[in-house]
Amino acid sequence: MAITAHLDLLFKPESVEQARELFHQVLTDTRAFEGCLGVEVLVDESNEAHWLVSEQWASAEADAAYREFRAGPGAITELGPLLAGAPTLTKFTVDDRV
Repeated sequence: MAITAHLDLLFKPESVEQARELFHQVLTDTRAFEGCLGVEVLVDESNEAHWLVSEQWASAEADAAYREFRAGPGAITELGPLLAGAPTLTKFTVDDRV
């Protein structure tokens, strides 16, 4: 079953441009990761430092493999200092009963 993962990020206002540069590189790897169906970055119209990264994964296993990669060899060590708070990750599946 496909998974949609939403990563909610709030950057320090002075770090937004650096975050754009970092995510341009990071998301190239994410989009090429096996099982990734697509990634979009949504930016809050009233606060450019608030982003929602929407990722679509072919399966829960593909998503889990990606999370393991990011927790290990693919860790984004430059991200922490750019953030104004802890990121939030929420995963969704389609409910065909609705």
